[in-house]
Amino acid sequence: MLVGLLIVGAVGIVAWRAASLQHRPVRRGRNLGTQPVGITTIKTGDIRLIIDALGTVTPLATVTVQTQINGVLVKVGFKEGQLVHTGDFLAQIDPRPYQVALEQFQGQLERDRATLKQAQMDLTRYQGLQHLDAIARQTAEDQVWVVQQDAGTVALDEAQVKAQQLNLVYCHITSPVDGRVGLRLIDPGNYVQTSSTTGIAMVTQLDPISVIFTVPEDQVPGIVSRFQGNNTLMATAFDRANATQLDTGHLGSFDTEVDTTTGTVKMRALFENGANKLFPYQFVNIRLTLDTLHGVVTVPTAAVQHGAPGDFVYVVDAANTVAVRKVILGAQDGDFLAVNSGLAAGERVVTDGLDQLRDGSHVTVRNESAGTPAGPGVPPAKRHRRNGASDQPPTDGDSATQGQRRHNHRPPPQNADGSTSPST
Repeated sequence: MLVGLLIVGAVGIVAWRAASLQHRPVRRGRNLGTQPVGITTIKTGDIRLIIDALGTVTPLATVTVQTQINGVLVKVGFKEGQLVHTGDFLAQIDPRPYQVALEQFQGQLERDRATLKQAQMDLTRYQGLQHLDAIARQTAEDQVWVVQQDAGTVALDEAQVKAQQLNLVYCHITSPVDGRVGLRLIDPGNYVQTSSTTGIAMVTQLDPISVIFTVPEDQVPGIVSRFQGNNTLMATAFDRANATQLDTGHLGSFDTEVDTTTGTVKMRALFENGANKLFPYQFVNIRLTLDTLHGVVTVPTAAVQHGAPGDFVYVVDAANTVAVRKVILGAQDGDFLAVNSGLAAGERVVTDGLDQLRDGSHVTVRNESAGTPAGPGVPPAKRHRRNGASDQPPTDGDSATQGQRRHNHRPPPQNADGSTSPST
């Protein structure tokens, strides 16, 4: 009896569940409606052929100011960080020992000049007496060599005088180049020597200045061909973050061999650096412009998708229906790409809201952005939303809720005679 009651109860529960499932509203598939997207109209513009590289700011001249004589440093004529020009006074070595030596050799020179003069007079007298056979021939000939010996002594004395004069010049140390003086490396009162490796200060040339950067060996032929064609290749320097433009210059020279360990070639770009924004041995990004393509079809990089057919975009027709269009792309310039084939000026492509698009989807245009490159040094235009529209497509929960509401809003059941039954 108990088993039979359990079986009847189980059958009743199953029947009740089946009846409740029949009256439960059926969930329908998602209904996304039209997809809101951002678009841009394809236009023609200029595309620069650019090579991006990493470089280091390298001065054209960095000089360690050294003493060329030994002596006591008595005066420093510069301030740390001062801008100096060639010939500006930097330091003074005590000149007194070299002044005394100069006077000593000057006195020796005067004495030897007098000796030479006397020897020349004796030679003239001996030659006159020799014609009269008043003296021996050997005496006159020996006097010729005495005169030459005294002339050599005078020449040696003159060189000694010049050497001491040069030492006095070395006591007055001047800047060898235009540039900025670094920190003082030695204080006045110290005895400096020519054998010292420390130096007195560093002078670094800042204007002009260069940036040494490397490019892959595959890109070298294109650079060399344009450089040897008397073309000025513009080089733009950006900061470490590649966001702030520091200065604009040109390619100056390049190395003569490929670095076999990295497969790159070193190149040097020259900059005027008038605003001193390039600091020695600073890390920078270099943008080398090889050429500019004028009047080419351009497309924003945000519109380009990559898939099985290759590079493609979503083209929007007049009925706001999207179609997949394969494109062949060329060079990239910032946020824009050159289009070799696949697009024409005037066509509209989707740049925002691409996640759930399919070929043949119907869309609503939310906003339209610029379709031409902004040009060098100008950041790409920002995209703005209209009327606060969201960039995100409706979620599954939203679509399911809308479908549930439509499913629940059904007409009330009717009787056989067409009358409406009262709701329960």
